[in-house]
Amino acid sequence: MMPARLRIFPAISRNRDPKKYVGELMRVAEFADHNGFEGILLFEGNDVFVEPWAMAQHIMAATKRSSPLIAVNPVYMHPFTAAKFVSSLAQLYGRKVYLNMITGTAISDLQGLGDQQSHADRYIRLGEFVTLVRQLLANPRPVNVSGRFYRASNLQLRPRLPPELMPEFLVAGQSDAAQRVAEETGCIKMQMLPPDLDRGLGASGMNFGIFARESSEEARRGAKARFRDDPDDRELLALTVENSDSVWKRRLYEGQSGELAANGYWLLPYLTFQADCPYLVGSYAEIGARLKEFAAKGLTTVMLDMVADGSEMRHVCKALKASGIF
Repeated sequence: MMPARLRIFPAISRNRDPKKYVGELMRVAEFADHNGFEGILLFEGNDVFVEPWAMAQHIMAATKRSSPLIAVNPVYMHPFTAAKFVSSLAQLYGRKVYLNMITGTAISDLQGLGDQQSHADRYIRLGEFVTLVRQLLANPRPVNVSGRFYRASNLQLRPRLPPELMPEFLVAGQSDAAQRVAEETGCIKMQMLPPDLDRGLGASGMNFGIFARESSEEARRGAKARFRDDPDDRELLALTVENSDSVWKRRLYEGQSGELAANGYWLLPYLTFQADCPYLVGSYAEIGARLKEFAAKGLTTVMLDMVADGSEMRHVCKALKASGIF
């Protein structure tokens, strides 16, 4: 049986220039809207140049079908506020959004915000957040909850959101606590592309980048020219990992090689602070076949790191189309 169509959410590679940030996001968002992508991933954090909810509205106003994937961290807002934003965007544009539920940000930022919850407790709070947002959006009656982190008494959001516009929730964390919350709340579990590519696929969502060309040899040469190794960039990542309690960041960082593997797995863009995930490098046909294999094993959703360059995005599209499920 042919797997269902993959839902792809592109994310721009790391951008350290605030003057280029919005332009790059819009370039990718418009390209995604014209080429069958579900939407675009919008990051959250103290160091993000534009608040993702504001960026989501900007993108939805400029596109015809895009459903942004908006990162949501409970440290920044109450569940009612998030539900209100979801409802407002649905009324304005008649489209659903996706919510990428996260707890991580730099330890120094958490301290600056006065958030002293442990890693495990932040995920308990995340689960309560998801549950309350869902109840507020779907329930025609006032909501009453008494959780550890959130309490609500006869709290109601109007109007009730139609089922077809209800958001879907993703949990991006890789820790046991993150996986447990994803299962308990019915969120889409995300994982990083595994080095062996053939085993370790335990989630319906995956995060990676694609670098593709007509032939494998051309792709490998082009990838090495695009993402160059640099000691200063590696030092930046080391400082970031030191200032984080993120499980997935440490798993990728510790004991990993920057060599481009024979199967196309490549971690150098992450190790040099140019991407937040591994890359898959190969020919259009190779990557297309690999995506089809992933989908046959249950993959439905992809957060896809992309270079905000028109020619590179067209190469990625060719690889996605070669899968037959995009």
